[in-house]
Amino acid sequence: MRTDLKKFGVRALAAAAAILLSTGAAFAQAAAAAPKIDSGDTAWMITSSALVLLMTIPGLGLFYAGMVRKKNMLATMAQSFGATCIITVLWMVIGYSIAFTPNADANTNQWIGGFGHIFLKQMGLNAINPLAPTIPESVYMFFQMTFAIITPALIAGALADRMKFSAFMWFMSLWLILVYCPIAHWVWGGGWLGTMGAMDYAGGSVVHLNAGTAGLVTCLVLGKRVGYGSENMAPYNVLFSVIGASLLWVGWFGFNAGSAVHADWNAGMAAAATQIATAAAAMGWMVSEWIISRKPSVLGMISGAVAGLVAITPASGFVDPMGALIIGIAAGVVCYVASVWVKRLLGYDDALDTWGVHGVGGALGAILTGAFASSKIQPTYPNGGWLLDGNVHQMVVQFYDVAAVFIYCAVVTFIILKVIDIVIGLRVSRDVEVEGLDINLHGEMVQG
Repeated sequence: MRTDLKKFGVRALAAAAAILLSTGAAFAQAAAAAPKIDSGDTAWMITSSALVLLMTIPGLGLFYAGMVRKKNMLATMAQSFGATCIITVLWMVIGYSIAFTPNADANTNQWIGGFGHIFLKQMGLNAINPLAPTIPESVYMFFQMTFAIITPALIAGALADRMKFSAFMWFMSLWLILVYCPIAHWVWGGGWLGTMGAMDYAGGSVVHLNAGTAGLVTCLVLGKRVGYGSENMAPYNVLFSVIGASLLWVGWFGFNAGSAVHADWNAGMAAAATQIATAAAAMGWMVSEWIISRKPSVLGMISGAVAGLVAITPASGFVDPMGALIIGIAAGVVCYVASVWVKRLLGYDDALDTWGVHGVGGALGAILTGAFASSKIQPTYPNGGWLLDGNVHQMVVQFYDVAAVFIYCAVVTFIILKVIDIVIGLRVSRDVEVEGLDINLHGEMVQG
């Protein structure tokens, strides 16, 4: 009897141990399967989001406001501030959902995201987006929101001095939903360009080519400013523009290094590439201007720096320091020619060179990414680019990306502008434009 009890006890202990082991293994598997929030990544991404927001207000606002005439400075600042407000709300309501959440229909998902996150109703405290599994989805949504804010705001440089504020706010709203969100989904949200293999680390085509193209179309639809070519339209306060450009330069590290979505070596390389390309582009523009005009202007230096920031944006996480240097020099020279000589030759009134810097710089950077991308820098793209890894096909993909974004953006932007013009009108009256937008649209003016 005692022997039987002993055997029973041993069997019971063995069964209990087996149950505990299997339960422990199940818990371990569940823990391994569950996404783990990384506090370092989260802290870095919140910081990056704040840096990118700094780029729009006050960075872009000061950069643009310093380059217009005194009578339009507040109106220009109001555009950056107003865009930040309306786009924040729209991103929360619908923008994030259609840009960065999957569509249940696999075919439709190649073109537009789903509607499951409208009003962010699915975003709970523990929500995770598969595109950024080590940070809370609220942080990823916020980071992408800051990109969505600055992209339409960049267009304001092309329409400066002559668009109604009401028309501007409608334009920002419609352009975000109909142009930015679909293109962001195509490249970053699981859409067809990303699936094809388009390389755009932080927004060469999604942000800069997109905004630059819209700026070019907008200034052509609006027409030239009153007095363009005959009146002095020199910047009122270049110092404001220098401060704004400096804030853009610092904020851009959140833009590019933040796009790693991790606080890791790739973020570090993106930051280094950004600094190198920006300085090289400023030098490229400065030397070009020095040779042709005999004087290196401060406005030229900061324009060159922004051109370098733009061009390195799509490449920052894919290229080595030498690639960044070459892209920067090319951006400084090419964007100088586009912003000064090509614009003068063709005669269009892109007030603050949105197309010449952002459109041309974004396209140039996107194409050169296909040339200088290195599989040693970004192992997730094992084929690299043309010059370093011999992947000629990547150049074809990059050209396709540039062409698709340019054509879609140009066509839809034109339609949006024409609809707004029919409904409420795009441009202020001649008298308002001559007297100034500050006092007429906002009831205020810069003193002193």
